Amino acid sequence: MRESMEFDVVIVGAGPAGLSTACRLMQQANDAGQELSVCVVEKGSEVGAHILSGAVVEPRALNELFPDWKEMGAPLKTEVTEDRIYLLKDDQKSSKIPNFLVPKTMHNHGNYIASVGNLCRWLAEQAEQLGVEVFPGFPASYIIYGDDGQVAGIGTGDMGLDEEGNQKDTYMPGMDLLAKYTVFTEGCRGHLGKELIAKYQLNAGKDAQHYGIGIKELWDIDPAKHEPGLVLHGTGWPLSFKESEGGASGGFFLYHAEDNQVVVGLITDLNYDNPHLSPFDEFQRMKHHPLIADTLTGGKRVSYGARAITKGGYNALPKMSMPGALLLGCDAGTLNFSKIKGTHTAMKSGMVAAETLFEVLKISNEGGQNLTAYGDNFKDSWVYEELYTSRNFGPALHKYGTVIGSALNYIDQNIVSLPFTIHDNYPDYNQLKSANAYSPIDYQKPDGVLSFDKPSSVFLSNTNHEESQPCHLQLSDYSIPLGKNLIMFDEPAQRYCPAGVYEVIEGEKGSKQFQINSQNCLHCKTCDIKDPTQNITWVTPEGGGGPNYPNM
Repeated sequence: MRESMEFDVVIVGAGPAGLSTACRLMQQANDAGQELSVCVVEKGSEVGAHILSGAVVEPRALNELFPDWKEMGAPLKTEVTEDRIYLLKDDQKSSKIPNFLVPKTMHNHGNYIASVGNLCRWLAEQAEQLGVEVFPGFPASYIIYGDDGQVAGIGTGDMGLDEEGNQKDTYMPGMDLLAKYTVFTEGCRGHLGKELIAKYQLNAGKDAQHYGIGIKELWDIDPAKHEPGLVLHGTGWPLSFKESEGGASGGFFLYHAEDNQVVVGLITDLNYDNPHLSPFDEFQRMKHHPLIADTLTGGKRVSYGARAITKGGYNALPKMSMPGALLLGCDAGTLNFSKIKGTHTAMKSGMVAAETLFEVLKISNEGGQNLTAYGDNFKDSWVYEELYTSRNFGPALHKYGTVIGSALNYIDQNIVSLPFTIHDNYPDYNQLKSANAYSPIDYQKPDGVLSFDKPSSVFLSNTNHEESQPCHLQLSDYSIPLGKNLIMFDEPAQRYCPAGVYEVIEGEKGSKQFQINSQNCLHCKTCDIKDPTQNITWVTPEGGGGPNYPNM
């Protein structure tokens, strides 16, 4: 028998958007002397455990939410001191792009190199002090709908089920959390957000959403090489190195944080067409470029992670309200790709939501309304203007390539706004070409110094799942991986997954077996996005499972 609890507002996901929603709601309630019950459920073992971002944080939203955040001890300590942007020409050469040729959106004066995971931990502390109930380790498993089709809450997942769904000795039923309004802030490609977009046709008339896979490592480096506040971005090699390998797009980052640490990573756009490409291996070989290697040599890799990012921006932004619910942050796709930043926009989307919700809750005990006023309030905010003015950035790069696309973006962002909108309406999963069109890519064996294999990387992510539980990576058709996907695309899941979850194994007498190592899953959602047949659906595993990122 499942128990239930009732709240005014239930928030799914303790990321920047969800926690900002919670904090702003309770700030208003406390100022007005009104009782309000707000809870946040988080699938990670603790707040921040599943948060992965670059990250250079623009503090604009934080300034509004907590104007005295510095005195309150927010973990933003390393202000950006210098921006450098490079074009990697090949595996040895690079050119620094003069600052005056860089789109102004990529300048980081006044921003901070920080761990967004630690920022979320701090925001959760503020939320709890304001009266919010925060429940880590409780994944929202399904949506509860009311009699009139409105969202009425969520159900958390059961604990203690075996692979077949049978109850073990440790079985504990989940709970139904009922709410007047439910806010979905699951991050990129949230599985409940995906359901809501389809059910309420929130993306009708919008461009196809686009994604990238971001792979990141945290390194301790030689103090003599450390330059706190230095930010490096770049593009070119290895992703667009050889046309014979299929030109992929994306870019790298290298940020000098505090305590002699740097974060290094590569974002690979998921619209690439070569099924032999492995974003993980592209990242590993990128670190051997002298521009990167000079910083990392003599250092030690201390953490690893991967996460998809929603980068379609304004053109792909769905309607964000529906009966009884709001869809916010990266669950909707508020990241500003022209800045390579989404923390401040996610936070602002949550703050606007909180103000919209409170206006309704302070005068009505009823719930379930379609808060269409949110769309108007969002449009009146700076986050809307920011996304609109950057609407051409990603499509220009996708349609016209790095050189022409960058030139258009320079004009659009620095000189005069283009009087038209560039559209890119081809979904990422539909871009792969036949494996026969390309030769397999010869990735070098990792050296264990700068480059590493997937098993040792997953180990550093502290990823763990209870082995005896239902698989959270669900196939609609079990014949596809060894059928259409293997024949046409050489089963790309074994390469686009950054954690070695999917393998094609040789069996007896040359037979093949498709194996899912769900224990390794980093919850990046790349499989749910890139699978060319859309055969894989990611759902929440047992609570607390997945990575446990420290300081990421």
